[in-house]
Amino acid sequence: MNTNRRKFLRNISLGAGAVATGIPTLASAFDAATDEQMQRSSAKEKTPPRFNMCGYAAPKLDVVRVGIIGLGMRGSGAVSRLSYIDGLEITALCDKLPDRVTKAQATLEKRGRPKAKEYSGEEGWKALCESNDVDLIYTPTPWYLHAPIAIYAMKNGKHAATEVNAGLTLDECWQLVETSEATKKHMMMLENCCYDFFELLTLNMARNGLFGELIHAEGAYLHDLSREYLFNKNGYQDMWRLKQNYLHNGNLYPTHGLGPIAQCMNINRGDKMDYMTSMSSIDFTLGDIAKEMAARDDFFKEFVGKPYRGNMSTTCIRTNKGKTLMLQHDVSTIRPYSRIHLVSGTKGIAQKYPEPERIAFGHEWIKKEELDALYEKYTPPIVKHIGDIAREVGGHGGMDFMMDWRLIDCLRNGLPLDQNVYDAASWSCILPLSGRSVGKKSLTVDIPDFTRGAWQTNKPVDLTLDGGGNTGVRK
Repeated sequence: MNTNRRKFLRNISLGAGAVATGIPTLASAFDAATDEQMQRSSAKEKTPPRFNMCGYAAPKLDVVRVGIIGLGMRGSGAVSRLSYIDGLEITALCDKLPDRVTKAQATLEKRGRPKAKEYSGEEGWKALCESNDVDLIYTPTPWYLHAPIAIYAMKNGKHAATEVNAGLTLDECWQLVETSEATKKHMMMLENCCYDFFELLTLNMARNGLFGELIHAEGAYLHDLSREYLFNKNGYQDMWRLKQNYLHNGNLYPTHGLGPIAQCMNINRGDKMDYMTSMSSIDFTLGDIAKEMAARDDFFKEFVGKPYRGNMSTTCIRTNKGKTLMLQHDVSTIRPYSRIHLVSGTKGIAQKYPEPERIAFGHEWIKKEELDALYEKYTPPIVKHIGDIAREVGGHGGMDFMMDWRLIDCLRNGLPLDQNVYDAASWSCILPLSGRSVGKKSLTVDIPDFTRGAWQTNKPVDLTLDGGGNTGVRK
């Protein structure tokens, strides 16, 4: 781990921004580190990959033994969802706080599942990764632990699945790629929005040419988290997510919007993202909320005067084939939830937000009956096979469970994953690169080719269930 990264993690754990010590902001230090990493990244792109993980089929696992690290907001839901899947055993549970492990055990007992081995404490996750009774490490921890855990898991012979973002720095993204290639272990970022019902419909329609040649796409994460989550003492452990909003500028959470449109545009599988530019507003809300909260509760005084990221971040990306993508991020302004999800081509356009979802092949949106007919004809096999059950089990309307089921089904049948380590790295790297572009007055920044040229021959995501689809679900 380099010095800049070590300092970055130390400041997160202490909850102390550099402003409090009178030295340059940590965001500035992070930008300087990104400059160094961009140089290293450019050199890495010129080296050949050890192995191409796109399309790789690992040996079959009749029963997938899962260890879950992080049992808070996302982790507790993962324990519940995964417990419904046949051909899967949750053999290990880990959290910094032992009481969360106890609650997760109660969930397993309620589902009629065997008790899992328990790990806790600051570094319990390392012992779990080193254990011999786990095949897959599933990681819904705070962001800054995603890459370290996934890398350690793969080095210890485990497949890794991590919540978004997969990495916070370019160095971490490259470490994920190189470790996956060296170990031939899958590393999947759990981008659940790729399994949303409308996103899957538009992906299949794009694959069948209904939109013609795709030209432009848009995605976002527009979700006001400010008071209910960021400044909630009972929300994110140690207020880690609020801290991220003054440790970085730019787009902190790009993958919910980017993942689905990147798949539609065959990024890393026939095209690649070449370069980008980002612009951010200043902060108009978080600093004021911190003062307001601190006036009522001394707990929040440490968050006053921090260099909070701008409310709205907008990033524009150009691909090698001359296509464009636009991403936005805003979690601190009052507005309806939106991921935008827009794909536009020479023959048509689809857009999900603002709701209702809509499609057009001319100057007017098609009528509901026509949209229903498109759903009937172009809904992919995975939705027809497991969609109704996924809605029942839940998790963001069912897309979480569909993602989990598909991951386990692929591992059990020795199939390539829908998302691989190159997707995880290229989608996640927008976080540090957007911050660097913002810090340079929206200067253009190159996006690394983590496939190192393999994007030219990599095949698009397989939308069939060929060779799989045989993983059951408990009632």
